[in-house]
Amino acid sequence: MSIVSFFDIGNTMVHIPIGGGYDMSWIEAIGTIFGLLCIWFASQEKTINYLFGLINVSLFAVIFFQIQLYGLLLLQLFFFCANVYGWYAWTRPTNDEGDTLQVRWMSKDKLLITVILSALGIALMTAYIDPFFLMLATIVVDFLNLFGSQIPAPQLAPDAFPFWDSCMTVLSVVAQILMTRKYVENWVLWVVINVISVGIYAAQGVYALSIEYAILLVIAANGAREWMITAKRNKEASC
Repeated sequence: MSIVSFFDIGNTMVHIPIGGGYDMSWIEAIGTIFGLLCIWFASQEKTINYLFGLINVSLFAVIFFQIQLYGLLLLQLFFFCANVYGWYAWTRPTNDEGDTLQVRWMSKDKLLITVILSALGIALMTAYIDPFFLMLATIVVDFLNLFGSQIPAPQLAPDAFPFWDSCMTVLSVVAQILMTRKYVENWVLWVVINVISVGIYAAQGVYALSIEYAILLVIAANGAREWMITAKRNKEASC
C-alpha cells in the first residue's frame, strides 16, 4: 500500500457488519487508534498523549477535507494548536523549583465563568449553527484555493441536531482547553460529550462511531476517577 493510497478514505481496511454495514478506511482506523491512545494516556496524566493527539487530529483533518466537512476540518486545526500548547504547558516549569502543572479542581470563580461562557456559546451556536459552519467552511475553502486546490464553494445541508451538535462542539473546545491546564473538570465534560455522541451517532445509524464513543466514554469516566484521586492527593500534599 502506497503512502498516497493510505490517506484515501476509499481505501477500505475492514467492512464492519453493523447496521447497514460500514467500510472503515485505513486512515480512519489508524486515526481512531491514535485518538484512543491519546485519551487513555491523558487519563493517566502522561504527556505523550499529546503526540498521539497531534497524529489523530492530523489524520482526521485529512478525512474531513476529503468528505468536504470544512467546519470540522477547521475544528481539527484548533485541536492541533491546543495539543501543541498542552504539550508545552504540561512540561513547562511553573516556578523556580522546576515544578510543573498539578492536577486540580477549578476555583469557584473560574468554574462559574466557564459555565456561563459555555452556555452562551451553546445558545449562540444553536441559533446560528448552519451559517456559522458555512462561514467556517468557506474560510477553509478560500484559504485552500489560494494554493490552487480549486475546491468548489461548499454546500452544507441543515444540521440534523443543532442543539446537541452545538453542545458537542462548544464543550469539546472547552474540555480541550481545561485539559491543557490539568483541571479535573475536563473529564466531566468529556463524559457528557461522549454520552451525547453515542446517542447522536446511534440515532443517525452510524453504529461504528457510536461504539467508538462508547469506548471513549469508558476511558473518560476512568480519567475522571483517576484525576479526582490525584487532585485530592495533590491538595493534601500542599496543605
